[in-house]
Amino acid sequence: MIQVLAASWALLLGIGLLMVGNGLQATLMGVRGSLEGFTTLELSIVTSAYFAGFLGGSRLTPELIRRVGHVRVFAALASLISAALILFPVITEPWAWILLRVVIGFGFSGVYVTAESWLNNAATNETRGQTLSAYMIVQMAGIVSAQAVVAAGDPSGFVLFIIPSVLVSISFAPILLSISPTPAFETAKPMSILQLFHNSPLTFVGMTLLGGAFSALFGMGSVYAAEIGLSTVQVSTFIAAIFIGAMMLQFPIGWLSDRTDRRRLIFGVSLLGGIASLAGYIFGTSYSMLLVVAFLLGGTTNPLYSLLIAYLNDYLEPDDMAAASGGLVFINGMGAIAGPLATGWLMGAAGTQGYWLFVCAIMLAIAGYALYRMTQRPATPVEETAAYVSVMPTASPVAVEAAQEWAIEQGEAVEEQSEPG
Repeated sequence: MIQVLAASWALLLGIGLLMVGNGLQATLMGVRGSLEGFTTLELSIVTSAYFAGFLGGSRLTPELIRRVGHVRVFAALASLISAALILFPVITEPWAWILLRVVIGFGFSGVYVTAESWLNNAATNETRGQTLSAYMIVQMAGIVSAQAVVAAGDPSGFVLFIIPSVLVSISFAPILLSISPTPAFETAKPMSILQLFHNSPLTFVGMTLLGGAFSALFGMGSVYAAEIGLSTVQVSTFIAAIFIGAMMLQFPIGWLSDRTDRRRLIFGVSLLGGIASLAGYIFGTSYSMLLVVAFLLGGTTNPLYSLLIAYLNDYLEPDDMAAASGGLVFINGMGAIAGPLATGWLMGAAGTQGYWLFVCAIMLAIAGYALYRMTQRPATPVEETAAYVSVMPTASPVAVEAAQEWAIEQGEAVEEQSEPG
C-alpha cells in the first residue's frame, strides 16, 4: 500500500477533493431544495437528472478524450462543474436545477473517466488491486468528509455552494501537475446487453434493480431526511452513515464472496438490505434507528455491486471480462435514472415513508430473483470462482474495467501456481 500511495498520492488527493465536492452538492440539493419549497417530485427529477448526465458522460467522454486528449477534457469538464455549482443558489427554479444537475452529472462522470484512466495507467499488475482499494477508500472518505462540511454550514446561503466549486477547481492542481506521460486511452469493445443477460441473468437483473436502489438511497436520502424534519447536522450524519457502512462491510462481504456460493451471499445481503429498509419504515421516527438502518443499507448496496460483478465473471472467459464493463455500467445507470423518479412518486403517494418502501421492494426483489436462479443451474465450485474486487456503484466504466483486469490477473496467477513444476 505504501508503494501505491507513493506513486499515486497526488492523483488520489485530487480525486478525494472531487469526491468531497460531489458529496457536498449531492446532500445540499435535498436540503436546499426543501428550503426553496420544491416538491418531492421536483426534487426526484433533479436527482434523476444527475444520474442521466452521469450515464451520458460515461459513454461520451471516451470519444472526447480520443479527439482532444485527457488534459483538455479534464480541465474543460472540471471548469464546467465549478461554474454550474455556483449557479444553483442564483437560479432557484426546478427547471434550472434539472439542467444544472445534468451538466454536473456529465462533468463528474467525465472527470472520473479521465482521472481513473490516469490512475489505472500508474498501477502495475502487482499493485492494481491495492490501487483500486485505495481509490474506493478515498471515494468513500471524500463523501463522508463532505457531510461534515454540510453540517458546519448554512444551507440557505451561498457558501456551501461555493466550497464544492472551489474544491473542484483546486483538484486540478494535484492531478494535472502530477501527470507526466499521458496514458493511451483504449476501452474494450462493449458486450451486448443480450449477451450480458445470457451469461448471467442474475447479474443483469440485479444490476438494474440495484442501480435504482442505490440512487434512491443516496440521491433521495437528503430529500427524505429534510422532509421528515431532521436538522442539517442530522441529515449529513444520516448520509455519512450510508458510506461508513459501505466502508466497513465491503471487506467482510468480499472475504465471504471468495469462500461461498455467491448466489447465496447475494440472496443474504439483499435480504438483509430489505429487512433493514423495513425497519426504517417501521421505526422511522427514531433518529438512532435511522442511522443503524442507513449503516446497514450502505453496507449491503455497495458491496452488492462488486458481488454481482464477481458473480458474472464466474461465467465469463477472461477475454470477455473487460468487454462486460460498459454494459454493466449502462444497465446500472438506467436503473439509477429510474430509481429517484419512482421514489419521488411513491413518497408523493404514500408519504415520506415511501422512501423505505421503494428500497425495501427493490432489495427483496433482488433476493427473490437470486433464490429463483439457484434452482436454474448448479453453483460454480468455490475454487473455480473469479476474484472479488471492491468497486463503488458510482464508478465509471474505466474503474470497472480496471477491476476486471485485476480479476483476470488474479485468475492467471492462480492457474500458474496450480500448474505442475
